[in-house]
Formats: sequence, structure tokens, C-alpha cells
Amino acid sequence: MPGSPCGLLLDYKTAKFSLTRNRRVGLLHRLLQLSALGYLLGWVLLLRKGYQERDAAPRVAVVTKVKGAAPAGAAGRRLWDAADLTWPPQGENVLFLVTNFIATAQQAQGTCPESPSVLDAMCTEDADCPMGNPVVHGNGIKTGKCVMFNATRSTCEIYGWCPVENSTLPRKPLLAEAENFTLFIKNTVHFTKFNFSKCNTLQTSDPSYFKSCTYDPVFNPSCPVFRVRNMVEAAGEHFGDLALLGGSIGVLIKWDCDLDHPAAQCQPQYFFSLQDTRYNFRTASYYWGSQRQLYRNLLKLYGLRFDISVHGQAGKFSIIPTAVSFGTSIAFFGAATVVCDLVLLYLDAKADLYWKEKFEEVRVGPHGREKVGVKVFGVNNFMIFCPLVKTQFTRSGKILVEQLLVSSFWA
Repeated sequence: MPGSPCGLLLDYKTAKFSLTRNRRVGLLHRLLQLSALGYLLGWVLLLRKGYQERDAAPRVAVVTKVKGAAPAGAAGRRLWDAADLTWPPQGENVLFLVTNFIATAQQAQGTCPESPSVLDAMCTEDADCPMGNPVVHGNGIKTGKCVMFNATRSTCEIYGWCPVENSTLPRKPLLAEAENFTLFIKNTVHFTKFNFSKCNTLQTSDPSYFKSCTYDPVFNPSCPVFRVRNMVEAAGEHFGDLALLGGSIGVLIKWDCDLDHPAAQCQPQYFFSLQDTRYNFRTASYYWGSQRQLYRNLLKLYGLRFDISVHGQAGKFSIIPTAVSFGTSIAFFGAATVVCDLVLLYLDAKADLYWKEKFEEVRVGPHGREKVGVKVFGVNNFMIFCPLVKTQFTRSGKILVEQLLVSSFWA
């Protein structure tokens, strides 16, 4: 029966197309279609390459090596080379290059006055230096005595490495020539999804190539040998400003490989950024004196820390992402029709007319006649019989029943 659950379950809906001479809605429809087409061609296919399967988690390996030599300006005639200035000598993702230092030579464990630059060490009498207490931000343990550090200042006596660390910073970096050092960065990426590997170095049999070349993004993209000064300037700083107190430089190696093209076109890009304007640490070398006394030479090193990170992705044509991208774009074309229908049925001045022509319910009764069930003002199952009629619903919910001027096919 009409309106029964079984009847509703077995109802069939078919599309009815109505041609409207509404130029504004027609223009809106074309604009939406062009937008969907532009999204498909411009964004999905050209920019995002939605037809490719992607691998954004490559396995990476980085090896670095520094070369160069620099004289220490105020430290005698000693010459420092890459082995002296680089920690570790053959690094991976992190590398430190010394540009300045403070040396404290021949320290031995014993008692001596604490440095007056340490606030907790200032004293006027022995009571200010409790025995056994460590000096806050200092260099040892208090012995309980207040002693003269120089003619004008007195500090607590400590037990530690003496003499205490020298805190006088040079006015200019001692290793300013380190700006001419070169940094060799060898990076290999492997995209496991495509079983594709690529190295940023040129595959050549000439052993002197990397000794004479310097990286250039246009002329030498396969020579990852960088001059330190150029790297600092690429990060937006001057070498002289960072060399005195040190700093941290970020090096980003970015791979974006389109495997639908030859492998030779897969080349990395290098980006440099300043991460910090100060960086230092201490290191010491130990030795035994003639009296079997243990000594050490303490160095407070300032310099440039290079943090190397690698990001990469590779793409290759695949039918599955292609089908998904096209399906998404086709859905946008369908959405354009829905938007225009909503404009016609709810926003247009002739919305009631479009409602009448949009929806129609037809039921065929026995003996080839048409039986139309309608609901009028809350009265259910009110039946109307005519040779061929149609019911049309207005936007306000009213029902219009009118007889067509054509004969029924079954009449």
C-alpha cells in the first residue's frame, strides 16, 4: 500500500532534468565547473602531482669532512689545521669548527684563590668561606680561608684545578682564517618504496675533482664542497660576528625526486639558517709532569656548530592515486550542480516555480489508469483518479494536481 514501510522500501527514484533559462545561475554553474577543472589540472596534477605514489621517509646517511689551516693570532706561532679545529674529525649530522678559544695552561690539583668574577667567592674574612662548601658557579671546594687574589681583591681559597680558569676573552677571534675552511658534505638517500638510491656527489673517476671544485647550484650542483664563509653568509650573518662567541648554523638538505624523469634530474637543494648566536664548550688534554704530578691544559672553545638535517620525498606514477585524484575532482563537478540547485530552490525570486517543476510523483494503478496518492492538510490516503495526472510540490508544502493534455500510454 502507498505509504507503507514496504512501499517506501521498494520505491524507485529517477532523475528529472529541467532546463532553466536563468543566466545568472548558468554563469554560476560554469564558473564552479571551471574552478573544479582548474583544481584538477593546476593543483592536483601540476603542483601536487596527484597521479604519483610518494615515499616521504627515505633512509639517509651523512658524512662530513673539513679541510684548511689557520694561524692563531695571539697564541704564538702555532698553526691550527682541520684536525685541531674540528670535533669530531669525521662527523656525521653534527660538526663543530673552532673559531676562538681561551687557554689555561698547566693546571694541577691543589689550592689557590677563586676567580673574582665568581660572586659566591667574594669574601672579607674566613667566616665568609665555610669549609667544604662548593663555590656556586665556581671551580672548586672552599677550604675555609679568605685570601688575597690580587692587591685589591680577596676571594675564598678553593681546592681544585689551579690556577683557576682564565676568563679573559680576546677582542678579536684568534682563528679568523677559519672562514676559508671548506666543508665537504656527502649525503646518500635511499627510497625503499621504489628501491632507488641517490648520492649528492658526482660519480667521477677523477680523484682531484673534489679538491678543486666548490659548490654552485648552477655550474657545480654535484660538488658539495662549501666554503665556511659562504655558508654563514647564506644564513644571513657575517663570519666575523659569529666567530668571536660562536654560533649554530642549520644546514638542510632537501630532496624532491620525480622518478618519472631521468635519475640525473634528481638533485638536492641546500638551505642554511642561523639557529643560535653563541656556542662554546670546554675540553682538556692531560699529561704527567717530571715529579709525577698530573697536569692539564684547559681550552674553552668558541666556534660554529653545523647541524645537518636531510628531508626528502620521491614520487612515481601509480594508477591508484591517479584514480583517487580524478574521483575527487569529479565529485567537485557534482557539487557545482548541487550548489546551483540550492540557489534556484531557495534564493531565486522564482523559487516556487522551480519547486513545482523540480519534484513530481507518479503512481500507476490497475487497468492502466494512474492513481495518485496525496496528503492534503493532514488527510492521509486521499486518492484521485484521472487518465494522466501529476502531483507537484511547492516550496511551501502545498500540492498542485493538474491534468496533462496528453493521452496515457495505457489508455
